[in-house]
Amino acid sequence: MTIRPPAVSGAFYPDQPELLQTVVTNLMSEATERELSPKVLIVPHAGYIYSGAIAASGYKQLESYRRQIKRVVLLGPSHQVAFEGMALPDCEAYSTPIGDIPLDTVAINRLSRFSQVHTMDAAHVREHSLEVQCPFLQKTLDNFKLIPLVVGDASAYAVAEVIDFLWGGDETLIVISSDLSHYLSYEEANHRDSLTTKAIEQMSSSLTGGQACGCYPLNGMLKVAQRRGMEVVTLDVRNSGDTAGDKKRVVGYGAYVIQ
Repeated sequence: MTIRPPAVSGAFYPDQPELLQTVVTNLMSEATERELSPKVLIVPHAGYIYSGAIAASGYKQLESYRRQIKRVVLLGPSHQVAFEGMALPDCEAYSTPIGDIPLDTVAINRLSRFSQVHTMDAAHVREHSLEVQCPFLQKTLDNFKLIPLVVGDASAYAVAEVIDFLWGGDETLIVISSDLSHYLSYEEANHRDSLTTKAIEQMSSSLTGGQACGCYPLNGMLKVAQRRGMEVVTLDVRNSGDTAGDKKRVVGYGAYVIQ
């Protein structure tokens, strides 16, 4: 079996299995479960000391569905490689210090029908936006398979087409990995992120990179949600100045459920 090994363990999150499980468990224990029916999570992807608590507020909503969800479609932006379209890895599992997550190779093979989807290991090798979500998924779900897609320069329509194809039923969860504003002052970030949150709640599919680094996967997802008559529930919006950084230059984080 070909496995994509962890690239940012020991940096974005602990590389020791027991410590990683403890950190995720503690973050989840501090989050609040609400009466929601999550089909989609939008969660941040910074180091756990910065955005872990915000991400946990999203993953907490999966606890009642841990046995029901059998497949996770995970989409995040590319930070390392510039390309057009959407990239799949050439492997059969994603690995974290907690263990291996098998990929849904049957569904992945079926994605070859889309011209915007390519197999491109280079987009996955060092990419953290997908990897940091995996330990949370491992701790909140029982047995599931993963479809990891790094999204490059892609239109909302191109992303929406793939999401619709992978939509499935109650067994399928979709996770969009995105931070919000980057390197603004604390006050300016709060203002911009509040406007971005309103745009997400209104299901705007024209977000920019200045609003959310995961704007390409996010725009496609919001286009699908709007067409399907869904609603966005905001769970938590904070920034690194609220968690583990100074307030001079902060990064914004938000967690949302689409149901």
